[in-house]
Amino acid sequence: MKTVTIEGQLRTEHGKKAARQIRSQENVPGVIYGGATEINFYAPAKAFKPLVYTGEFQLANVTVDGKTYTCILKDLQFDKISDSLIHVDLLELVEDKKVIATLPLKFVGTSVGVKGGGKLVIKMKALKIKTLPKFLKETIEVDITNLELNANIRVEDVKDPNYEIQNSPRIPIASVVMTRQLKQEEATAEKDAKKK
Repeated sequence: MKTVTIEGQLRTEHGKKAARQIRSQENVPGVIYGGATEINFYAPAKAFKPLVYTGEFQLANVTVDGKTYTCILKDLQFDKISDSLIHVDLLELVEDKKVIATLPLKFVGTSVGVKGGGKLVIKMKALKIKTLPKFLKETIEVDITNLELNANIRVEDVKDPNYEIQNSPRIPIASVVMTRQLKQEEATAEKDAKKK
């Protein structure tokens, strides 16, 4: 799995003034929680870019004070005016402790409905799951080969024994809809059939 390495510094001072001071030096304050202790740290803003500005699910190895923590991104805060990153929350991965993460969906195969002239419509790009850290992966693959025209694949159709899916089971994640051309062809075929 893709991993971003971040070199951080331990934060000794807290509060708004200290946070402003950190940000003025192009650093971003952050917190790592979920492990034995909560770690307050800061790192250069540019170090977070590959983790923040991507649609991919990745891990972060954050080194603070000589120790490395394997984490996932939990929350971000941006400045309302400048839109720059001002705070990062990371969740430390602990081997036997389940985590909630949002994993992108990867659709594989060519749908029967698309081969028949339909159009694939993606309704969800990611699923929220609860699992042990060892089962985390970059994407959840969804096979759409058997997806027929005017049919849906729903959250409940995604099966992985290692994941507890947190989204509502009835929500459609992808469907194949009829294209305008196909509708016209069907209408023409019906008219021809009535003439005979």
